[in-house]
Amino acid sequence: MPKKIRQPSVAGSFYPADADRLKLKINGYLQEAGTPLPGHEQEAVRAIMVPHAGYDYSAPVAAYGYREIKGRSYDNVFLICNSHSEFFEGIALDDSDAWQTPLGLVALNKELAAKMAGMDSAIKFIPEAHLHDHTLEVQLPFLQSVLEGGFRIVPMFFGNRQEYGYAQLANVLEAVMGENDLLVVSSDMSHYPSYEDANRLDRETLRLVSSLDIAGLEKHAADTEAAGIPDEDTLLCGIDGVKTAMQMAGDKNWTAEILHYANSGDAEIGDKGRVVGYGAVAFYSDRGPDNRSMRETEAAAEQGELSENQKAVLLKIAKETVESYVKNGKVAEFDITDERLNEQEGAFVTLTKNGDLRGCIGRFAPTGLPLWQVVREMAVAAASADHRFQPVKEKELADIEYEVSVLSVPVKIASWQDIVLGTHGVVVRKGGQSGVFLPQVASETGWDKEEFLSQLCWQKAGLPPNCYKNDKEVEILVFTAKAFHD
Repeated sequence: MPKKIRQPSVAGSFYPADADRLKLKINGYLQEAGTPLPGHEQEAVRAIMVPHAGYDYSAPVAAYGYREIKGRSYDNVFLICNSHSEFFEGIALDDSDAWQTPLGLVALNKELAAKMAGMDSAIKFIPEAHLHDHTLEVQLPFLQSVLEGGFRIVPMFFGNRQEYGYAQLANVLEAVMGENDLLVVSSDMSHYPSYEDANRLDRETLRLVSSLDIAGLEKHAADTEAAGIPDEDTLLCGIDGVKTAMQMAGDKNWTAEILHYANSGDAEIGDKGRVVGYGAVAFYSDRGPDNRSMRETEAAAEQGELSENQKAVLLKIAKETVESYVKNGKVAEFDITDERLNEQEGAFVTLTKNGDLRGCIGRFAPTGLPLWQVVREMAVAAASADHRFQPVKEKELADIEYEVSVLSVPVKIASWQDIVLGTHGVVVRKGGQSGVFLPQVASETGWDKEEFLSQLCWQKAGLPPNCYKNDKEVEILVFTAKAFHD
């Protein structure tokens, strides 16, 4: 049971405190927002920008952001805004175990927050900054309503002092955000101009955000301030979070789309004399040619997890195949009726001798062959056709150890920075040249991400070492591997 729980600060004022009434309102907003934006069915939603005013004013716009992730699953949701209640340097994290809403508890990923704090001294635990600020709290009931499965949150605030910039936080987030994590940027738009001025200013702001034009956005903010527009206070009250998402999108080749715009003057109880603007934007990345996210790929593999007995059978096939082929040139025969081992999957067979690599070759699914037969073929290839080594000799057989890796379907990613070392195997390819490293290569060599990819390009694919960075024709795919050895 969580020990430290942040209680809701604005339930009953910004949104209903009654769970049933809150669900009813959110479902109504989502129904009004309709279906997700067409044309992005094959893409992952990596970030959304949504407003945070009282639900009667801003929730109809926020719903357009949340409809894009309805029914999806995420491991972690990073929530970010400029603090509306405290001034401090750097970034404020929260040390609560969970946040309470009328819809239940949402756990925090304190380990991930601590990792961020360890990466940058300006990122600190400042729990008092989170106690009464509404800007992140109002996002949770929407997240609880639209996401499938469990998720944890990492809430954070900019302290509104310029010593710490959005680009620094973007660098940290790029390092810690996984393939199946989401960034939620909480921000309202223009504050208190007339209805007409807000529409004009906010349309330009949204254009610049969706164009990922940070310099243009900063100039627009400065020009608006210099223009002396009556009662205009700020273009974006969460501007540093917005610029963080824009920076990450530029770094990772995400695309951004404007989903909806309105302002408080459009609400039934709104006043068009002084308004606050609300915009929803989604940031997308390519999900890959098989239209599956990495989480979906991993989940599919986990559903068919191999038993210990099935692993032993595959290792036996690898060992007996190598010994038969090396001794008499014949491929051993097996009668495998196990349905799981007859599924079509890719696999690598790795041979080691006294701890050193002696051969490693594999094949990805779909192969047209059952898994056990892929293992048999790759065992022959690892012993006789790995160009880095001479074929295995009979006198070596007593010292050979075997490892089998069963592979998920590779998924294309937009940026090499999305790779998680030790978790992802990686394929680089260009034209007829390609190379692959299994996930365990990273832990075995101790290489960092750039060295890992440089060696993959150069050693395995015969491409320039920096091709993964500089060549837009190079494709990068990731996969997972369930490895086991004798």
